[in-house]
Order: sequence, then C-alpha cells, then structure tokens
Amino acid sequence: MKAEIVFRGKGRLRARVKPFSFSKGRAIALEEWLLNEGFVTSARVTPTSGSILILYSGDNEQSVIKLIESIDLGQLDERELTPLMQSDERFKRGLEKRLVKRALVTLFVPMPIRKLFIAYRALKYVGRGAGCLIDLDMKVELLDAASIGISLARGSFSTASSVMFLLSLSGMLEDYTKERAELALSEQLSLNISRVWLVGDDGEVSVPFDSIAAGDRVKVYAGNVIPFDSTVCSGEGMVNQSTMTGESEPVHKSGGDTVFAGTTLEEGSLTLTVMSLASDSRLSKILSLIRDGEEQKSRIQGKAERIADSIVPYSFLGFGLIYALTGNITKALSVLMVDFSCALKLSTPISVISAMREAAANGATVKGGRYLEEFAEADTMIFDKTGTLTNACPTVSEVVPFGDFEEAYVLSTAACLEEHFPHSVAAAIVRKAELEGLTHEEEHAEVEYIAAHGIVTHYYGKRTVIGSAHFIFEDEGVTLSDENKRIIDEKSLGKSAVFLAIGGVLAGMIVIEDPVREEAADIIRQLRSLGIKRVCMLTGDAEPAAKRVAEELGLDMYISQVLPEHKSEFVQALRSNGHKAIMIGDGINDSPALAEADVSVAMSDGSDIAREVADITLSADSLEGLVMLRRLSLLLRERISSNFRFIAGFNSLLIGLGALGVLQPSASALLHNGSTMLISAKSMGKLIN
Repeated sequence: MKAEIVFRGKGRLRARVKPFSFSKGRAIALEEWLLNEGFVTSARVTPTSGSILILYSGDNEQSVIKLIESIDLGQLDERELTPLMQSDERFKRGLEKRLVKRALVTLFVPMPIRKLFIAYRALKYVGRGAGCLIDLDMKVELLDAASIGISLARGSFSTASSVMFLLSLSGMLEDYTKERAELALSEQLSLNISRVWLVGDDGEVSVPFDSIAAGDRVKVYAGNVIPFDSTVCSGEGMVNQSTMTGESEPVHKSGGDTVFAGTTLEEGSLTLTVMSLASDSRLSKILSLIRDGEEQKSRIQGKAERIADSIVPYSFLGFGLIYALTGNITKALSVLMVDFSCALKLSTPISVISAMREAAANGATVKGGRYLEEFAEADTMIFDKTGTLTNACPTVSEVVPFGDFEEAYVLSTAACLEEHFPHSVAAAIVRKAELEGLTHEEEHAEVEYIAAHGIVTHYYGKRTVIGSAHFIFEDEGVTLSDENKRIIDEKSLGKSAVFLAIGGVLAGMIVIEDPVREEAADIIRQLRSLGIKRVCMLTGDAEPAAKRVAEELGLDMYISQVLPEHKSEFVQALRSNGHKAIMIGDGINDSPALAEADVSVAMSDGSDIAREVADITLSADSLEGLVMLRRLSLLLRERISSNFRFIAGFNSLLIGLGALGVLQPSASALLHNGSTMLISAKSMGKLIN
C-alpha cells in the first residue's frame, strides 16, 4: 500500500494514504492486524483523513515502516461495527448532510425561494408551540415557536433560519449524546461475539452467533469468552467468572458443570451444551435491569426538569419587560433565544447514566439512577453478618455429638440436608464433610427451608431438623439438658452454631468459625469519613458471635438472633425516624430487609433472590465497592449541582447581554446551544479518577 510518512517521533509514527481509501470496518481490521506485531503498542486508523497512527516500543521505526509498506487492504476482512461505532457514524453522516445542505441552499437558492422554504420549516416549530398553548403547558417548545414566529413577523428570515438550524443541530446532538451514553453503558457489559464454533457430526464449523439454538453444542478454546449460559458436556478448563460472581481465581470446570455467558475460559477447552440463548442469559438479564433502571429517574433529575419548565413563563415575562422598557424588539427577542430547559434536561440524565456506567466498570451493577441519589443521601448502613461483614467462606471448627450419636453421623446427616441450599454456612458444612471423606445418601423426604430458622425433613421416618438454637429449642421444642447447655455455651463462645435434632432428640452441634473480612474495619472507617453516621449489624447468629464482630469493627449497634421480618421492621423503624438506610446482605433471610431499605446492596455470592431484590449488586467479593459507590454518588450529586450553577449563570449572562444589545438573537442562540453541548460533553466524563 502506498503511504506517505508525515510524522516521526520517539516511539510514534504517522503515515497517510488517500482519504477514504478504506471503510470504517476495514480500518478496524487494519488496527487489529497492526496490533498483532509485538512491537506495536497502539494503532489508530482514520478512514476520512487516511491517517494511520502507530505507537511502538523500542528502536523499531524501520520495522514499522516495512509493516506499513506490506499492508494489503484486499486481504483484510470488513469488520462489523459495534452499536457505539454505528451511532458515531450515523451522527457524522447526519451532521455532514445538514452542513452541506445549508451551505448549498445559502449559496445557490434565491432569497425569495429561501424565504418560502424558511416559512415552511417554521410551521413545525409554530405548530408545537400552538400545541403547548392549547394544552396551557408552558414548555420550551413555546419559547422556540415565539422566537421563530417573531423573527418571521419582523421579516428577519435569516435570524429565523439560523435559530431553526441551531435547534435542529441541538436536537440531533442531544439524541446522539444520550444514545452514546446509554450504548457505552450497555457495551461495558455486552459480549460482542460475532461467530462461534458449532459442534456437529462432521466436526466443528464456524457459524454466526445468532444462528445458535438451545440444545446445540459449541466448542470454546482458551482465551475466548463463553458465549451462552451452558452445561459442560466434555473437556476441562479453568474459567474466570469474576464478571459474574466476583471470584478472584479461575474455577475448574468439567463435565456436568454450569458456565455463564460473559465469563472467560483461561485454560483448556470445553464443549458446551447451550442452555439458554443470549436474550435469556444471566448477562442479558443484567443488561435489562440496567436499561429498565435508566427509566427510573432520580428525584434530582425530575426536579431539574420541573425547574426547567417552570422558568419558561419568566422568559416570556423578561421578553415583555425588556420590550416595554426599551421598545427594541431585537433586544427583547434575545431573551427568548435562551432557555434553561435544554441544558438542564439533557445534562442531568447523561450525568446519571455515565455514573451508572462508571459503577459497572468498577464492579457494581446499579439498577436505576435514583439509587445512586439515595446512596449519597443515606446516613445509616445496616449489614448482615455472615457472608457480608464476615468472609463469605466460613469454616466448620468443631462437630460436637450428643447422646448416642457419633460425630461422623452428625456431620454427614447435616451435609445431606444443607447441600440443597446456597448459603455460606451450608457450604461450609458440605465442604467439611467432603474433607472428612464422608458420603451421604438421599434417604430423606422433600426438604423444606424455613427462612432464618432452618431445614425440616423426614429421615428414616423421623422428623429431622437443622438450624439455629431458637429454631431447635424454642420452635421445635427439643429438650436441652443442663449438661448439654453447658457444653454448648463453652463450645460456641464467640462463634456461630448450627444444631441437628432427629426425632425430637438433640443429635449434635456444628460450630462455625466466621472470621471478619480483612477489609471490613477499614471500609467502615472510610464510610464514616464519607458521611455515614451510623453503622449497624443484624444477624440471626447467637449473641456471643454477634458481639465479637460488633466489638471488633466498632459498630454503633447490633441485634443478634433476629428473624427476617424483624430485620425488615428494624429498617422500617429507622426510616420512620427520618433516617436514610442502606441495607447490605447476601442471603434469602436478608431479602425482606433489602426490599424495605431506601437502597439495598447484594454481595457478589449472595442468593438469587437477594440479588433480584437488591437495587445494587456487587460483582467483587469485597466491601470496597461500598466506598466506591458512596464516593461516586456524592460526586454525581456535586456534578449535577455544578452543572445547574453553570447553566443558570451562563444563560443569565446571555440574557443580560442580549437585553443590553451586546448580543444579537442569532448569537445568543449559538452560544446557548454551544454551552448546552459543552456541559453535556462534560457530564459524560469520569467522576472517580
């Protein structure tokens, strides 16, 4: 390919070919091809100008030049543009079309014909304004109609044309800016897979991603993203599930295991049976929550829109006063050219969507903008204990049998019951049984889980229960001797305990060690420094275990042996006393309280129902996301306030300059629309550096 070297610098070289020598899709393919060379660290290809910018490492300038000389565009496939790129291309084409059309009309169409064309275009704006009048609705459309109508009535067709042109550009820019913010958020979480390997009787064949049906078998190799929620039918590999579960280490997967769309196969190869298509995958459901959440406007966003509309009557009042005082319609018209609505209504939702995207990039899925606002306003945080303030991986420290029961029997029976439920304590019991080499048979009837109490079934015809002390000794009425009580108090001091009873007789106690998360104390200190005034803990664990954690972390208050409905009542009582509460939990028993809180957060490995109920879910197995969310929400609130101050000040200045005759109406309109785009672009920037 013939190219001219137009710039050389240390580690940087720019070449240029004939503009529009290749399409955007081929430019993407060229960038990928260049990056395949180990010494190329970055490549950017711009089709419109024909620019090829390459950043490289070491003393490889001659290698880069040879690489450029060897480019064969005919060998490069056309890449499909992402939705974000397609949006950019649509905007560029639309902008070019409008600019060229205006230039051609201005240069070649006679003024009498242009006046007719301008009057025809004005009908659309005047019609919208008339609709507002009929509905007695004072909106910005009425301002637009008045400014255009008055300009036409004065015979100032050029002013009316300029205003309509700027309004059309403004509308296009508003649509593009908001669409781009939303697409960037979705692209943050999307798969971006175009083809997959379909396994058939004749081997593997590459097929389009969209052609796969549930039940098909696909092959995934190391380094690739898993395209569908699937079951492994053959092969072994290590899967990085951090995007879905927050697990820091890859997980071994083999036959019969489940894998999720959006996770990455780091080692090995897997043949998968597709369980659900992209539209039904867990990742797709997360994206749906994001899109639905965009519709849940924050109160501050609604307030901005109400303020924007409420200013419209004052714009007309200002127009009337200036005209009455000066008798100069041009000065008065400058007031109508400036409105506060566009910037307020555009910059606020863009700020919120950008913050949601930033939260997603930092490991937190926020289901709606209003939850970030609630997070900023909260003064109280309420934590569950197990799996939240403590490690999500508690361990069994001791198994204590009672009566004629043996330790191995107590542990294997407990594991047989607990394996049916996704809770960290249950997982600890099952894991302990596996480590001890104990096997258990499914010799019980259907298992019933009673939230925050325990499990009930029938084992060899006897009612078998496992759960908390409250459930076993109070609800189930299992007898507790003084000697057993002494043993329980001694063994469970400062720890959690699960009790097993068979046929109404206490069979054993399983002691659970639940170490506090290493980061918990520091996270709580940071949250306090960010304005959280009260930190509480609610747990179904016994008093000694709860007290140990509360003292270690310096909590303001805690309640032990609390039931799910009581957790919910506690949150409700706080809110009724004027507090804004954030609830953080991970289990089924936390769900009522999560639903009751002003804003709720589910941990990464929480139960499905907890993640479903929660307003925010963390993807990393750490509490650090809470500090990030608090900072992000506070910065979002400050950005919206800062935008409001700028919009009010700058637009007021434009109105003042127009009233004094310093600015003509067309100049006021240009500066007003320019400032709207500037503040919107600023609103898309990152909040946390």
